[in-house]
Amino acid sequence: MIVYGIPNCNTVKKALDWLKVRNLDYEFHDFKKKGISAEKLNEWCKTFGWETVLNRQGLTWKKLPKDVQSEIDSQDKAVAYLIDNTSAIKRPIVEHNGQAILISFNEDAYLKTLG
Repeated sequence: MIVYGIPNCNTVKKALDWLKVRNLDYEFHDFKKKGISAEKLNEWCKTFGWETVLNRQGLTWKKLPKDVQSEIDSQDKAVAYLIDNTSAIKRPIVEHNGQAILISFNEDAYLKTLG
């Protein structure tokens, strides 16, 4: 299992704590340090939808001028933006056996998916 995110994010911390309490093994991918590929972002967009992968609730997005926000209106534009602005990726994203299975943190979804 791979957990993608950034370590100082409260939602990521909640997810990692949840996994640790249940002794579930995972590898952490810090996309601030390691980056993320367009291919991986496109996979996540296919699974969750680009509108979900793009975190419009975070400060990175909110600091953008409205005209720039309105220009990001497709998966291709969102992926191009997210490659350079990884803080705007909804997090964490959890993959199991190479498949994205969870985005963000919701305890009920984690229980249902991971047991």
